[in-house]
Amino acid sequence: MLAVLRNVTYRRLFAAQIVALVGTGLLTVALGLLAYHLAGRNAGAVLGTALTIKMLAYVGLAPVITALVARLPKKPVLIGADLIRAAMALCLPFITDTWQIYVVIFLLQSASATFTPAFQSLIPTILKDERDYTRALSLSRLAYDMESLVSPALAALLLTLISYNNLFIGTVAGFLFSAFMVTITVLPRLSAAAGPQTSLWHRTTLGARIFWRNRRLRSLLALNLVVAAPTALVLVNTVVYVRDILHRPETDLALALACFGVGSMIVALSAPRALDRFGDRAVMLTGAALIPVVLAGAALLTFLGAGGAGWWLLLGLWFLLGASNSTILTPSSRLLRDASTEETRPYVFTAQFSLSHACYILTYPLAGWIGAVAGLGWAALALTIIAMIGSAGAFLSWPRHNAAEPANEEQSVDQPA
Repeated sequence: MLAVLRNVTYRRLFAAQIVALVGTGLLTVALGLLAYHLAGRNAGAVLGTALTIKMLAYVGLAPVITALVARLPKKPVLIGADLIRAAMALCLPFITDTWQIYVVIFLLQSASATFTPAFQSLIPTILKDERDYTRALSLSRLAYDMESLVSPALAALLLTLISYNNLFIGTVAGFLFSAFMVTITVLPRLSAAAGPQTSLWHRTTLGARIFWRNRRLRSLLALNLVVAAPTALVLVNTVVYVRDILHRPETDLALALACFGVGSMIVALSAPRALDRFGDRAVMLTGAALIPVVLAGAALLTFLGAGGAGWWLLLGLWFLLGASNSTILTPSSRLLRDASTEETRPYVFTAQFSLSHACYILTYPLAGWIGAVAGLGWAALALTIIAMIGSAGAFLSWPRHNAAEPANEEQSVDQPA
């Protein structure tokens, strides 16, 4: 898998991604502490609002921003987004009121909605060989999983030496390092910079229209919903499972989340070989079939209880949820690459970025509100139903033949809407 790092361009961009991810992880910890400092017991409401603002920026602004910068060279777009993220992170230690958090988070996440799709759409242009690209996707999945494990541990270590406000400096450094690595990297010149202008509305909606016309991408839309269900259960309710349901110590929260991450990492490591042998459809739909079953197990665990074995069952369920999620997330960009041309690729990747995050606007409130009002068992059951609906849609939408659908005239930026 590491052989793909021999490509100098990809190696530098991957290094930029890793350091920026660690900086973002430090931001998550520091932001929680800042919210508690400003709002006390209402910190959860502040963080929930900030998370909603983040998702709205991802869903609403990403396609518009991509359409606005589509004709610009990728390097200044990426560098500019990183510098804006660094500037916003630098503002956070000086915040004195909660409304300021919302403004800064909106601007920071708007820059992320610019950077991430542009960055992701570059990789298939740099790594044209399918096996190399698959290895890169596995490395990217590993980077995200490692960040979820490393960043909290690093933050805990740093907090023994410095105040939480200084963690934001690590975030600033991560974004500045990312900008530096992009600056010294020679990026390929993309054809999207050429050609006649089209309307902003045409460019904004192009990615979504390509999604709707391609059966494999329609299946990916449904798979996004499948992934959002267990992610919401784990991120929102693990602390309640550990502390209130199973009465475990606080340190076990990290262990439960780590099991979710380890399951994802193991699948990411084995993904290139599995995809070569079985193909995208078999691997991704296996995860889609498994997730509702495991979520139903989590609901049963809550309703029936499991005595002393409950803790070990929870760890096993979280491991399976992480592994199942990874079978969908790791290969998903292969579908985007196959369904797009070099010209339309930024729009397709942006549509996936926006539409996948839209699913969390549904599942995060379901996990939190139903869990708080009716109990975790009903929250897990509701998310099981959501995952079943998404899984059924994925199976029905994805054609049995594995060949990529050819690009048609609608996939050209220069075609009128």
